[in-house]
Amino acid sequence: MPITRRGLLAGAVSLPLIRQARAADRDVLVVGAGAAGLSAAKVLRQAGLATEVLEARGRIGGRVYTDRSLGPYFDAGAHYIHWAERNPWRRIAQELNVPLNEEASDGFKAFRNGVPVPETERRRRRAAYRDLENLLEATGSVDASFADAVHGRTPEVADAAGGIALFALGEEPARVSVQDYDQLWSGDDFIPLGGYGTLVERYGADVPVRLETPVTHLDWSGGRVEARTPKGTLTARAAILTVPVGVLQAEGIRFVPGLPTETAAALSGLHMGALTKIALHLDRARFGSVEATDFTDINGRGEAMSFEFWPDGQDIALAYFGGDYARGLCEAGEPAAIDHAVERLSAMVGSRARAAVRGGRLAGWWSDPLARGSYSIANPGHVAARLALRIPIGERIWLAGEASAEGGAMTAGGATLEGERAAREVIRRLQRA
Repeated sequence: MPITRRGLLAGAVSLPLIRQARAADRDVLVVGAGAAGLSAAKVLRQAGLATEVLEARGRIGGRVYTDRSLGPYFDAGAHYIHWAERNPWRRIAQELNVPLNEEASDGFKAFRNGVPVPETERRRRRAAYRDLENLLEATGSVDASFADAVHGRTPEVADAAGGIALFALGEEPARVSVQDYDQLWSGDDFIPLGGYGTLVERYGADVPVRLETPVTHLDWSGGRVEARTPKGTLTARAAILTVPVGVLQAEGIRFVPGLPTETAAALSGLHMGALTKIALHLDRARFGSVEATDFTDINGRGEAMSFEFWPDGQDIALAYFGGDYARGLCEAGEPAAIDHAVERLSAMVGSRARAAVRGGRLAGWWSDPLARGSYSIANPGHVAARLALRIPIGERIWLAGEASAEGGAMTAGGATLEGERAAREVIRRLQRA
């Protein structure tokens, strides 16, 4: 079941109202106001629970963010409503009267070191992707890496495996579990008009959130949960923690006592990928026309970068890249990364690219301390780690987000479903208390 970069809500809860906690306390703390945190808060509040949402950023949405700093907008994080047949964001968009567009493409053009790839090589590449899809279907039940799955195959099949791992998952083929990839849900993809991040902001506008309030410690030792922040300490009967796996692995939040063995083991079975975007604002009149909407170039070091022209009709060329190449550019900083992207684009279209650039932005989730990566990747041999994250910590703290979404992993839709799942479990737990 392949996935590419293209390519129930609060009203469903019918549980009885639960008594309010004492005035000095809350029933539930929700840490993080991304898709998972917002959806969890809505379910909890509808059930009558006193709920507080804490968010470290100065905005809601997390890794679903529509950046407008260049003038024309682009989705710095999630862009597609994947597997729309079951994705809650399709229904949310319809309820908010946000049009959903299907992807429009005027074709792809492949380059190597800035030189167009001959048609014969393009045909071999297309055939290799078909061979790889068949191979992955045959080996999907084996929890091996992409690199292991294509070992001994043709160079074209190995390149295809690298293309999927880097552009769909943002990671090197040797670090991606084939079985985890195989279990991901597939279906129709839609693009919310105005940006996915804008849609999430509208959805969460009625959820009270304490912005710029990072949680530094979660103490679950005394029969309650105590959240320490630079602005004070808050207590609750339970907590739902929705921050990215990378933040937990970097100990951005400390636990007192430490994490249970099963939770620590689950976290060690995952890591964060580095799917990265650079948006270049182009003067379209100076840039001129292009013969395809997607250009992909592989340089002599094997570093691949793909450019999408005019996403959502904006005057933007959006560069996609992943893996260690992306990590290096994120660590180099925004000015250096933007200049590098302009060089890559200029190699394909000539000097008109540099003359047309009006500005740029690096969506560098890897170097963002509140994300530590784009989204979660299951290490080969650790496909069970996602479900293990759902085990509550001391019946006080529930983890929820894209990392625990199994078939919905790596998506905002999966994070939303997980936020709702955790909220329903908390409601049931507090009913028994």
